[in-house]
Amino acid sequence: MIRSRARLPYSRLHGLWPLSLARSPLSLLVALPLLLLLLAPLGGCFGEAETGPVKINWDRDACHVCRMLISDRRFAAQVRGGPRHKAFKFDDLGELIIWLDQQKWKDDKDVEIWVMDVDTGTRWLDARKAFYISGQHSPMDYGFGAVEKMRKDAISYGEMMKKTRARGSTYHCLPPEQSAS
Repeated sequence: MIRSRARLPYSRLHGLWPLSLARSPLSLLVALPLLLLLLAPLGGCFGEAETGPVKINWDRDACHVCRMLISDRRFAAQVRGGPRHKAFKFDDLGELIIWLDQQKWKDDKDVEIWVMDVDTGTRWLDARKAFYISGQHSPMDYGFGAVEKMRKDAISYGEMMKKTRARGSTYHCLPPEQSAS
């Protein structure tokens, strides 16, 4: 005796669409691209934000220049820019300044520079609005820590950049390529 599968009428299958797709490969081929089109816009929700500093995985993410792990939160820095407005992470603001000077897009109005507040190590500051205390023991020995408000011993962003550029690079092994490609 041959047994046949009981088939559900269309009205009952309608509410069980995944089961009906599994029975028809052609339906699956049509539904899969439609599903991907619907989910594609959500992909941006889980990637990197378009502006502002990105999350640093402390003791796991490496500095873009020297490749040391970023571990001292008080001196971390980031720049966001370039053709794709990508975020680059640094363990010392001085390395960021020297590296950024070599980028073609350094003067673009959309370039963002973020520094960690040296007092708390938990708050990102807009580097251009922050003030800088010298004499700090920073990872690459540029010696600047960022603070939010002006202090008697603090200098402006422009003055800090001049001093950093005058000092030049503090690392001995230059990476083979220092571009943002």
